[in-house]
Amino acid sequence: MKRDWRSAARKAISRNDHRNVLAGAVAGLGGAIAIGVMEWFSLALHYPLAVIPFATSIVLVIGSPDVAPAQPRALIGGHVVSALVGLIVLKLTGPQAWAAAAAVGLSILAMYVTGTFHPPAGINPLLVVSGNLPWTFLLAPVLAGALLLTAFCYLWHRWVRRQPWPRRWL
Repeated sequence: MKRDWRSAARKAISRNDHRNVLAGAVAGLGGAIAIGVMEWFSLALHYPLAVIPFATSIVLVIGSPDVAPAQPRALIGGHVVSALVGLIVLKLTGPQAWAAAAAVGLSILAMYVTGTFHPPAGINPLLVVSGNLPWTFLLAPVLAGALLLTAFCYLWHRWVRRQPWPRRWL
């Protein structure tokens, strides 16, 4: 069994050049560090980790840093806009299943209209409405987390990858 795993790993590595493997390892390390920090913040803020909406954002921004949804405007704005939509829908309807679905749809529209489309942020209105979360969720963990994630990604890409990030701030 061990030999099969090693053989498969060697074949996978040989299909890629070493630069891609190294880039993947660096991205994986960055994602692991960011998730670890996120776990620490979830304990400090007394929110269960499942309610902190940044795991897929980390994957996107660390793994595909050049795409438009991985830029700071989309990362920060998308999370804030979608959480705000969720909070408004929750205030108007209460924590209904249909309202959670509507909030996700409306947040997609709002992100498009504001130019802040960030697909991972689509979970925010679902979390807000289905979890009946308070308005403070918008500030912490959403805004604070998005700002911290942006700072982490800036430092990670500049210092570790030695690559420019972001392509644009706004």
